[in-house]
Amino acid sequence: MNLVNFRFETDADGIATLTWDMPERSMNVITPQVMEELNQVVDRVASDEAIKGCVIVSGKESFSGGADLTMLQGLRDLYVGLAKEQGEQIAMQRFFDESRKLSLLYRKLETCGKPFAAAVHGVCLGGAFELALSCQLRVVSDDPSTRVGLPEIKVGLFPGAGGTQRVARLMQTGDALQMMFKGDQIKALPARNMGLVHAVLPRDQIVAAAKEWLKANPQAKQPWEDPKFKLPSNKVHSPAGMQIWPPANAIYRRETNDNYPAARAILSAVYEGLQLSMDLALKVESRYFAKILRTKEAASMIRSLFVSMQELNKGARRPAEVPPSKLKKVGIVGAGFMGAGVAYVTALAGLDVVLVDRDMEAAEKGKAYSHKLVSDQIMKGRAKTADRDALLGRIKPSADYADLKGCDLVIEAVFEDPKVKAEVIAKVEAVVGPKTIFGSNTSTLPITGLASHSQRPKNFVGIHFFSPVEKMLLVEIIKAKKTGDKALAMALDYVRAIKKTPIVVNDVRGFYANRCVGNYIREGHLMLMEGVPPAMIEAAGKQAGMPVGPLSLNDEVAVDLAWKVLKATKAQLGEASVDLAQEKLLSDMVEKHGRLGRKNKKGFYDYPEAGPKRLWPGLAELTASRLEPELIDMAELKHRLLVTQALEAAKTYEEGVVTDPREADVGSIIGFGFAPYSGGTLSYIDNMGAAAFVKLCESLAKKHGERFKPNRLLKRMAKTGESFYGSAEKKAAA
Repeated sequence: MNLVNFRFETDADGIATLTWDMPERSMNVITPQVMEELNQVVDRVASDEAIKGCVIVSGKESFSGGADLTMLQGLRDLYVGLAKEQGEQIAMQRFFDESRKLSLLYRKLETCGKPFAAAVHGVCLGGAFELALSCQLRVVSDDPSTRVGLPEIKVGLFPGAGGTQRVARLMQTGDALQMMFKGDQIKALPARNMGLVHAVLPRDQIVAAAKEWLKANPQAKQPWEDPKFKLPSNKVHSPAGMQIWPPANAIYRRETNDNYPAARAILSAVYEGLQLSMDLALKVESRYFAKILRTKEAASMIRSLFVSMQELNKGARRPAEVPPSKLKKVGIVGAGFMGAGVAYVTALAGLDVVLVDRDMEAAEKGKAYSHKLVSDQIMKGRAKTADRDALLGRIKPSADYADLKGCDLVIEAVFEDPKVKAEVIAKVEAVVGPKTIFGSNTSTLPITGLASHSQRPKNFVGIHFFSPVEKMLLVEIIKAKKTGDKALAMALDYVRAIKKTPIVVNDVRGFYANRCVGNYIREGHLMLMEGVPPAMIEAAGKQAGMPVGPLSLNDEVAVDLAWKVLKATKAQLGEASVDLAQEKLLSDMVEKHGRLGRKNKKGFYDYPEAGPKRLWPGLAELTASRLEPELIDMAELKHRLLVTQALEAAKTYEEGVVTDPREADVGSIIGFGFAPYSGGTLSYIDNMGAAAFVKLCESLAKKHGERFKPNRLLKRMAKTGESFYGSAEKKAAA
């Protein structure tokens, strides 16, 4: 055998050990070469009479993250090229054959006549877990880092290498469907209790236990190979089976609003597959997988949520000529909700933190937030007391700016008031060294204006976190006019250190994310003032693919904050910059009724102490008219809510606020939840086609106003047939 990615050895008892250890990679992934080598190993195990069975183990700290999704992208490109050259039928047959190679390989492994065991430590996800599922035994370590799962749904795919069929034969059908719909990573003990793995043992015992089992069970087969095998939830067409499928369809509709073809394919593959033999069931699964792999949703989600995100996390926008930053100590000024969250994620990354506020009481309160967050993790079994002690030991609360001396980076997170921020800048620069980088966490104030108060504008950069900091993945890095490469590099290195995803934007009021999401909220406000029932507005938002409706989102970010931003915009840019209907609504909500949002339990929703939130009945009194629900076009509402965001993204791209489509798309999904199935704001336009999008904008503008009028860039793209990604690729190749 010619093995590069594996090591193969056999012991005196005839048990082979296959160690998966890909050279020059930190994580094992499934590639065409890995598949070819695994095929050789299966042939060797099956044909060598001296070998009784084989244990598969990883030579790295984790088992494997699954398939290399760029390989799947390549399959899609192969199909497109063949279709042009040799026709649709030949292209489709080749595409189908190639896309099911992994499924056939795993089936060959589990039916080769010799048993296999997977000894798993660390993450084992996607195609790697499907490999483990095809083994007759699965033993996992009890280490907290060990996770198994099938997360393909999160990138627009579904388990296409036997996952839908094997999981549905190991678990109750309803539980199997939920597991694949969610795509969660499952800890060792829950995985055993669910029937996904056979045993949980200390890491140093898993290989030995697997070998002992193989010696004792040389004829072991998968349970579904037994002619007497019964499905965990009985046959599909049985009284028990019929208790599952109607609610499963309802749950699918509720959770996805039929926006995710992969979720529907899971339902179909499991429903049909459970009525067939395993070989036919796998073929059905492969047909659905080939279909899903060709969808625009899968292509867009793989590009944005896997390829682009990886590239951004690895520093795609980092100045190449600047050496890596040696970050050790970070100062944070402002120990309120945002500052406390920044302190937590910074200390969690192993960096020392100086947390400064006006007095020690305020600074200690900010540190207490970290104590609460880690304590919550301890209660859930995700951290230990020693972890909390170590993290808190890295946070030094202080009321003295002099303690910031020696910090590599200082981030201010004080009130959104230029005067207050100017005072902080002066106090910080008076005590830190000339090489210290200053980062301002502001959501609306132009960074160039704030940098004018700095003695070292080259060292000044915007670092915009999203709330709550510990949960939100996105950080906007804002370049002021004089921001230097060292400051930009330091900011990007810091964001990478705290395991978040950065996008680099240029300095304009609202930057990128807030401009887009502000439009989403505004459109919800305007619909309400038109007389659209608030429940329909919220339903339209969720049906369009947003995580929550615009009114609910406004409650989360605070209604009074939206009112303050509107007033500030009007003061700086004039009356024409705000919408009078939105102004009246927010004025009434805040000034007349004191409804500030979730924070005071009164916003567009009421938040009772007991029970779920509910829309405030008083909303009906704030509007002059009420439209009849049956006369409202729901499709148009959904278009309005998505188009207003995508159009704003196109405007920011034209203005040079965002300069890379990858950042616009990734930022829109992880920053404010823009319809993930679309791939992001600019992918939404590209997938529709610029001409169709412009036509839609123009029709909405005629009916609802100038805010939907397409910009010059989109009009030009509509005429030339350009796309955002196509243009970016040409520019990169030039």
